[in-house]
Amino acid sequence: MRYFDFHTHAFTDSLAERAMSGLADTSGIKPATDGTLHGLRSAMEKNGIGAAMLLPIATKPTQQTVINDWAASVMGDGIYCCGSVHPDAPDKVQETERIKSLGLYGIKFHSEYQFFAPDDERMFPVYEKMSELGLIAVFHGGWDPYGQEDVKATPRSFAAVAETFPELRIVAAHMGGIKLWDDVERYTAGKFSNLWFDTGVVANYITDETMLRLIKMQGADRILFGSDCPWDGPANEINLINRLPLTEEEREKIFFRNAEGLLGIGG
Repeated sequence: MRYFDFHTHAFTDSLAERAMSGLADTSGIKPATDGTLHGLRSAMEKNGIGAAMLLPIATKPTQQTVINDWAASVMGDGIYCCGSVHPDAPDKVQETERIKSLGLYGIKFHSEYQFFAPDDERMFPVYEKMSELGLIAVFHGGWDPYGQEDVKATPRSFAAVAETFPELRIVAAHMGGIKLWDDVERYTAGKFSNLWFDTGVVANYITDETMLRLIKMQGADRILFGSDCPWDGPANEINLINRLPLTEEEREKIFFRNAEGLLGIGG
């Protein structure tokens, strides 16, 4: 089986140790790698993963340019990258255009770190520009162990964005919203042709029965395998999908075909 891990993270070598230590201490989660690009590649090799999408996050407006330049510089040899813009950056629309010019594939948003709701109207100019440029919007979905109690990235907010911007291709990570499975079923699963889910880190938070039900509701055509490495080892999500009563065709779609189709690559 081929694997395209659509949800991964890494930091620059100079930042990785400090960033990983702080996040691990806050969450109590032991990471699967050291947070470097080398660590990600090692995890990919160990699990037979041929390609991965790297999702950097600008937690301050001043970070977006540096982060996007770095993301563009590390692409290649199976590593694909999104960029990042910050909601408070005055030049976020212009940076969206620059992300496209750098050859990045989309923009990663994390409402719990960037303190905005996905359906916040101040982000609409960014979504309009992304729709125009063909960039993919990848959102964190649901609860986050490093976030605050007030969950901003809700299935209802994704439904509002998907309906308002039908040309925008949206990935709602973590099967549409960690720990919000009832709302995923109510607002998003199977309801929008421009909305995908990824499986990042859900093996730790979902039952097999709920996972199977969401896959059937959403359709295997719009599920992307993701691990959220280094916050989970890819084997956990691979094993979760493999033990569900899915067809070989459904597994192939989830593990690599949907990602390749979304990015316009592969055979």
